[in-house]
Amino acid sequence: METTAIPTQLGFAHFIAQADGLAHFLLVVLLAMSVITWYLIVSKSLANRRMKKHAEAFLARFWDAPDLAAVADYLQNHGVSDPFSHLTHHGLKAAEQYRNKTGSRLVESGSEDEFLTRALRRAINQDTARLEYGHTMLASIASSAPFVGLFGTVWGIYHALVNIGMSGSGSLDQVAGPVGEALIMTALGLAVAIPAVLAYNFFNRSKRTMLSEVDGFAHDLFAFMSTGVRNNTRVHKDEARIYAAPVARSA
Repeated sequence: METTAIPTQLGFAHFIAQADGLAHFLLVVLLAMSVITWYLIVSKSLANRRMKKHAEAFLARFWDAPDLAAVADYLQNHGVSDPFSHLTHHGLKAAEQYRNKTGSRLVESGSEDEFLTRALRRAINQDTARLEYGHTMLASIASSAPFVGLFGTVWGIYHALVNIGMSGSGSLDQVAGPVGEALIMTALGLAVAIPAVLAYNFFNRSKRTMLSEVDGFAHDLFAFMSTGVRNNTRVHKDEARIYAAPVARSA
């Protein structure tokens, strides 16, 4: 019985040439996942780096400011570019709205402290959502990419075995090449998933640390705005910089 000649060149290029439509589709999916992952890694890293710089500048300015009016002027001139300035902006805006309230709306109900607490809570919730941008996508890619690659491997092995069976030869040298090429899909799936897993864990830890520092700053801001007395442990600008350190881009 005549046997089919062994391909002289096996590898990724040969696998692509022999793959069917489904295998090509899975490769495109893995490629898209990889592009999205690295885009999020680069974009979020740069954004966190800028956020850290702006947070350090704002905290230093905030604790060195003579009063809240100076802080408001700084925000008006430099804008809101980090969670700390965003929280302060909401607090100042809430205080102004409370002074100008008409009492005819439900949102204006409650004491001044309750009004300020709601405003700060809304700001923290918005910052949480902003810091979590891309986390769901990274988690989805990290969990699904290995299975996409495994599905491609199973599909490739199935077709390889069918072709080998049709050739009438089941020797090891006939099986090893096609099956080995099919395993490329599993390797590609892992290559996509591993950076996504590491990035998700890194950014998620950075988010938790950041929100913890923002929560501490929110308590200081609330105490300062409601009593007009600074917390002595936060006055020195060098100590204030500690609260900006976790802003560095890792959730």
